[in-house]
Amino acid sequence: MAGNSQRRGATRKAGSKKGATVGSGGQRRRALEGRGPTPKAEEREYHPAAKRKAAAERRQSAAGRAGRPTGRGGSGGGRNRSGSVTEVVAGRNSVVEALRAGIPVSAVYVATRLEGDDRTREILRTAADEGYPLLEVTKPELDRMTDGAVHQGVAVQVPPYDYGDVEDLLDVAAASDRAPLIVALDGVTDPRNLGAVLRSAGAFGAHGVLVPERRSAGVTASAWKVSAGAAARVPVARATNLVRALERLHEAGCFVVGLDGGGDVAMGDLPYATDPLVLVVGSEGKGLSRLVREHCDAIASIPIASEVESLNAGVAAGIALYEVARHRAS
Repeated sequence: MAGNSQRRGATRKAGSKKGATVGSGGQRRRALEGRGPTPKAEEREYHPAAKRKAAAERRQSAAGRAGRPTGRGGSGGGRNRSGSVTEVVAGRNSVVEALRAGIPVSAVYVATRLEGDDRTREILRTAADEGYPLLEVTKPELDRMTDGAVHQGVAVQVPPYDYGDVEDLLDVAAASDRAPLIVALDGVTDPRNLGAVLRSAGAFGAHGVLVPERRSAGVTASAWKVSAGAAARVPVARATNLVRALERLHEAGCFVVGLDGGGDVAMGDLPYATDPLVLVVGSEGKGLSRLVREHCDAIASIPIASEVESLNAGVAAGIALYEVARHRAS
């Protein structure tokens, strides 16, 4: 016994797997093999984080099924080149007005246990008639979606507008067999003015509206409402640099006429009206920027009473477009 130098627990049979299988170091080694790291919270089916992730994926899927406007008749689909994000319209009156105006909708959200009235019944009826995804969410979720706005238990998601580019506007003009007529906005930041311009553009046969990416209004729910449906028919293009876009239009054979109170020609004598034409409208107050003014072939002004300092962009564009239509008709 004394000559046996091996401990009983250290004895192993020949050919057995190397490594201890008994003892404090290896007793549970095999049982732990293959389990891997602990799953993340959102990957555990019954964890609250997983439920939140699943709900977000359902909302995103529903919004994707609804499509988005393309700026060319609202045909849906297509890639959004602007990188803009979705917009949420909240509140019962606002949602009702948006639906009545035909604003495109990705999804309609209603709070659980919503108290019904005439407005909520109209919202639910319109969502059913138009096939909009109708999603029931909690009040905290609506609070988060609307950034704490007074939503009254209802909200709609407006998909991002799919802006075109200068070449798209030229293509639309070429397909119409009419001389190009494009309205460019320089520093117009109120989306309601953009909506008014779109409405006038649709009424007087313009082929599209051009806006810069920065310091400019975009096609939001407010613009859609003011346009009275024209936003679905008149394409809007965005340019990284408005001056370079005007240079491209020059190269395509267009004349550029700016609208400004200090113009050198009266609107009644608008030059190049029957030629391929770009009308540039500046902001109310500041007017045209210096570089844009330098790239204009002429500056036209609208005579107004001395008591009025200036016209807003929507009104000025409407008057100028009417003059172009009058010249072209004659």
